[in-house]
Parts: sequence; structure tokens; C-alpha cells
Amino acid sequence: MLLIYTHKRTPRLNYIFKQICTRILGIPVSFTTKVEEFIAHDRLKMSYSTQQLGNEFHIRSHYILFEQGLSDIDIHVQPWERTKCFFYNGDKSDIPFDIFAASFYLLSRYEEYLPHVKDEYGRFTANNSIAFKHQFLHQPVVDIWAYKFKKALSLKFPDYQFKERSYKVKPVIDVPMAYYFKSKGLMRSIGGTLNDLFRFKLKQLSQRYMVLTGLNRDPYDTFKWIINKQKQVKDKFQVFFLIGDFSTYDKNININKKGFVSLIKSVADYCKVGLKVSYFALDDFDVLKKEKTNIESVINTSLVASRNSFNKLNLPTCYRNLVNLEVKEDYSMGYINEIGFRAGTCSPFLFYDLDYEVQTPLMIHSFHILDFALLKTKSQLDKKQTLEKLIKEVKNVNGTFIPIFHNYSFSKEERWQGFKDLFNYILDSEDEA
Repeated sequence: MLLIYTHKRTPRLNYIFKQICTRILGIPVSFTTKVEEFIAHDRLKMSYSTQQLGNEFHIRSHYILFEQGLSDIDIHVQPWERTKCFFYNGDKSDIPFDIFAASFYLLSRYEEYLPHVKDEYGRFTANNSIAFKHQFLHQPVVDIWAYKFKKALSLKFPDYQFKERSYKVKPVIDVPMAYYFKSKGLMRSIGGTLNDLFRFKLKQLSQRYMVLTGLNRDPYDTFKWIINKQKQVKDKFQVFFLIGDFSTYDKNININKKGFVSLIKSVADYCKVGLKVSYFALDDFDVLKKEKTNIESVINTSLVASRNSFNKLNLPTCYRNLVNLEVKEDYSMGYINEIGFRAGTCSPFLFYDLDYEVQTPLMIHSFHILDFALLKTKSQLDKKQTLEKLIKEVKNVNGTFIPIFHNYSFSKEERWQGFKDLFNYILDSEDEA
């Protein structure tokens, strides 16, 4: 156990020390504000305050963990060996930066609460982030800082046996549209036919009726391949189905269609199934509640995990709604067009509500790459090298790599050529760890 002396114990301090020490490094922690108790403790310990008590292991604290609400924080990002950090605390600290304050800033998504320009879908974009501006988005800096802290502690306490964690892969498969042609209903099929004719897409028109007459498999129907791949690996894939009502943004199959229900059930027999929250449910609690009820009636169990349509994430509203509906996990934390670590980590972390100053039970699984981001690289070799660099960063801290693919990523469409191989490459990286 690590005993931490601090001049004031706060919810923020409690939250971030347990994330860094316990969840990432496997070190149980306890706190004291009593100097006598701290001095009497002769095992693993450190002080976290503005002043060092004696010659103990000490990190000079930044004020962010002792305040409430938001403030205009002056941040200067500086190089630190092979990474970067902020909240420099001088040479009187055993670590030159307050990694706990910096980690809290990133994990709480402090910057997403501050005024910023949103994109056309109302999203916080990568170029608004401190990580993008200072070029450390490609690194899981929170985990890197944690491992630096562990190294410094081990030099001070060489007899302490630290736990080790191992690299893992947690693939996510998004299903915003289960089928491209099939099960769309008469009116949508007629509309699609007219659109094909108007745009002279004769090849697509032919393909449409080959599928509708049962002569060909629907191009987005890759579920047999997904299930066969799942049977070959130990860890369960997380598959998110969109079941919201048809709209401008959401165009999946109607949840009342028996074939769609059968598909979800068949995937749930092998994989973990979650809810892909529809665009309009993101801002409407009642719609979200309805979708949760509908998916639970299909999978015959309580909904554990969700992921947002268009990766739209408005904090804190989206996460508060999930907490109120007792959804335990979210997979929306990441960027669509940029590769990297939106929250600066490759470790799951609990959502901290900055407005209420409380740690919630909602576990955030931030993803690190979406298949669309790989389309920016031209060759298959470039795509593989991009993945290789990203996986290496996660492996260096024994973290969990979360990639997001779509069911149509495994189709025969030209732009998705080679994506099955990339998915296999990711799965194989766990065996090579």
C-alpha cells in the first residue's frame, strides 16, 4: 500500500491517485493529512503538497486538484525525455512535473468543458485539444507518466514488488447499417432504385436486385466472417448495433423486423453486444431510454455498453444520461479523423463529473483509431505502419489497444480492400506481446 500525505483531501485527488496508482500500476493507496501518521509509516509512502516535509519521496502539487469548478489555467507544455508534460513543479520535486494534476486535466476532459468551436455535428475536434496543438496526441501520456512515477518510486523503495499488467486488444465493431440493400422495406428500396437510375449507377442497381432476389449476399453482410473470427480468439469483440428510428442521420434496419432481431441475437451468441446510440437520442433522454429498453428486449440482458452515433460527445450531458440509465461502459471517447489518445490514455477510466465534483460509475474505454482515419493513408503498407507505431506506443505501457472497425470495413468494396488483413494484424499483435 502507498500512503500519501496531503494537506487537503479532495474528490479530485482521490480520483486521480486511484486511477494512476491502483488501476494503472496496481498499487493500493490510502491518504492522510496527519504528519505524525505519515512519519510513523515506514513502508511505501510519498507526500503530495506544496512543501516537502523532510527527505521523503515528494511531488510538489498543482492547485487544480484542490479547487472546485473550472478556471482559466495557464498551461505550458514542455519536453520530458521521450514525451511531453505540463504543470512543471521545479527541482524540489522528485518528478519535475505534477503528473497527477496533468493526468486529471486530460482524463476529466477539462478542456472540453471550456468554450471551444464545434464542428458541423456539434463535436469537439482534435485540433481544439492541447494534445494535438502540442503534438503528443500520438502517445498515451497518462500511462507513460504513470510508468515514470513507478520507476522513480522503485528507486526510492527497491524492495517493493510492483504488479505487472499485460498488453491487450479490445476490438470494437460498429454496425450503423447492417445491410446496404436488404431488409430496407418497399419504400426505401423504391427510393434507392430511383436514385440509382437518376445517377446512372447501373452497376449498383444490378447489385441491388441480385441481393433482393437472393442471388447475392448483401455487401455489408460480413457477420459470418466476424463470428468466425471471434471463434478464433479468446477475448470477446464488442459489437454496437444502431436500432434508432430512421432519420437523416441514422439509416439502419427497423428493430421490428424479425431478420434484424435474429441477426443481433446470433451475434450476441458469440460477441458482446451494445447499443449504438442514435443521433437524436444523444440529446433526448426519453429517446435514449427507449432505445436501451429495445436493445435489452433483444439481447435478453441488461445493457452494459454504448457508443454514440457520429462519435458526438457533449460533456457532461451524454455521460450523465448514461449514468442515470445505469449503463456501465462507454466507447465514444476518441476522434473520427485523427489517430491517437483523446484522453491521453490506453487504460479504462471512470468519468469524473466536473460540475458535480464526483466520480461516477461509468467506465470510459477510449478508442485509439477508427477505420476511417486509415483511409487517409494510401497504400496497405502505410496503413500497416501506422498501426504498428500506434500498437508500439500501447505495448510500451502494457495498455489496452481499442480499434474501431465497421461491419462494412470487411466488405469487398474497393476502398475497404485489405482491412480484413489489418484487423487480423491487430489481433495477432496480442499474441506477439
